[in-house]
Amino acid sequence: MIVANIQLGQGVFVDPSSSINNVVLGDKVKIAKNCSVFGSETYPLAIGAGSYVGPNSFIQGFAAPVTIGERVSIAQSVNIMSNSGPNASPLMQRYFPLQQAAVSIGDDCWLGTNVVVMPGVVLGRCCVVAANSFVNKSFEPYSVIGGNPARLLRKLEPLE
Repeated sequence: MIVANIQLGQGVFVDPSSSINNVVLGDKVKIAKNCSVFGSETYPLAIGAGSYVGPNSFIQGFAAPVTIGERVSIAQSVNIMSNSGPNASPLMQRYFPLQQAAVSIGDDCWLGTNVVVMPGVVLGRCCVVAANSFVNKSFEPYSVIGGNPARLLRKLEPLE
């Protein structure tokens, strides 16, 4: 396990079974057991203050920036990725080119269990993503989304 280029805020908790590198973690971020959370030297992965990453989650920002806002709730077994594709097969890449793009999860979002967020997705503030959803496009703030692929289910009324 590589552990390098880590900036921790106050009161951060990372379970010893989890792996992190090339990250900037804000105050009071909690990363549960068996998680893999990493960026790269070029693109350190950022998680804002008060956010939680549930067990068995995989968040990678190796190929492009991944930014997770403040007070974001990420349930267990969530996968957020900045690149995807058949990276071992140049032949398959001709059919399915590699995807590589930044991901941004806004403040106060909630991602349910087994959610997959693909490269290039931007979720605005206060989005809710239903369990088992495949998110391959962006959604505006206060959206409740779900499905495979995810679609808008309803909008939340902003609270003051």
